[in-house]
Amino acid sequence: MAAVKLAVEDGVFAYKNSPTVLNHISFAADTGDLVAILGPNGAGKTTLLRCAMGFLRWRAGVSTLDGRDIRSIPNGELWRSIAYVPQARGVVSPYSALEMVLLGRSSRVGVFSQPDTKDLAAAEKVMNELGVWPLRNKRCSEVSGGELQLILIARALAAEPRVLILDEPESNLDFRNQLLIMETLSRLAAEGMTCLFNTHYPAHAMRRANKALLLSAAGESLFGDVNTVVTEENIHRAFGVRAVISEVETPMSVTRDIIPIMVSTRPEGELRQSPGGGRRLATVSVIAAMPAADGQINALLHEYGAYIIGRMGMPYPEGGVNILNINLDAPEEVIAALTQRLGILPGVSVKATYARCDLFEGRERRDQPGTD
Repeated sequence: MAAVKLAVEDGVFAYKNSPTVLNHISFAADTGDLVAILGPNGAGKTTLLRCAMGFLRWRAGVSTLDGRDIRSIPNGELWRSIAYVPQARGVVSPYSALEMVLLGRSSRVGVFSQPDTKDLAAAEKVMNELGVWPLRNKRCSEVSGGELQLILIARALAAEPRVLILDEPESNLDFRNQLLIMETLSRLAAEGMTCLFNTHYPAHAMRRANKALLLSAAGESLFGDVNTVVTEENIHRAFGVRAVISEVETPMSVTRDIIPIMVSTRPEGELRQSPGGGRRLATVSVIAAMPAADGQINALLHEYGAYIIGRMGMPYPEGGVNILNINLDAPEEVIAALTQRLGILPGVSVKATYARCDLFEGRERRDQPGTD
């Protein structure tokens, strides 16, 4: 998939005769990024998506696709690159599920052309992946809200976009289908698609996204690595909710969860990146299905190469996996970021084991000038 970058630079937006909704927003979503957009009701999450795609005009700032102002790109060219999935509620259509998904091929077949065998095969493929092929002959007005959400996502994927933008894709879905959508987004990002999604679930951002944009009701924003943006302090400032971020160890990985504790008055102060912890020694252990994630793993290890002090890997063909141990001497937030980014790759199980803090701190003290 060709490289692509969607960016917003210093975007400001307000509806007519209304206060500013979005104030100096900046972010960039590169090839293979999965960006979660978080914020309380009224913070402007849907408005942000509409501005980013050019549906609404920024009062100041610009949206760009590969460095070009989105509003200067012809519609046909733009919508061959970007697919948008709105919230399913309020969508009324007489089309069957299959017809709805085939509409996603319109940017490929032209306004007056009929879908051919290739288009039907593309629609069947994505509908099977999302489990809605059995609904193909049902009218969209006859399916549940959750089923309609999956059909709309299938329509977007049928367009074979380079950028996929979704507005609350987990809305109206049960646990199984929420997981199906999140796994689909992880797979698409691993294959090189640029994905952005609004969500009311901070846990989905922590488990699946590599970047996060957090909006507050006061018009603030913070963009960066998900581990440094989605913190207990920032959740408190943005949502007015006391929450605890915990780690849950499963047989396959260590996953993060966020548990809301109580409603609270929003504290004074700005959203800010987590300062992180001190340097740590750690071993990150990876079991990856071969060869699906090899390229992404190698790219990540190259990116974090300055912190790697050793690595050992071996293929295990009988099990269809590669086994890898990576030793790092790095700031704690760097180790957490690498572990999280490895863990969102499809077919990858990962855990980090840290050296005892007192041993490592002792080494740091010995490294200080004037100490024995």
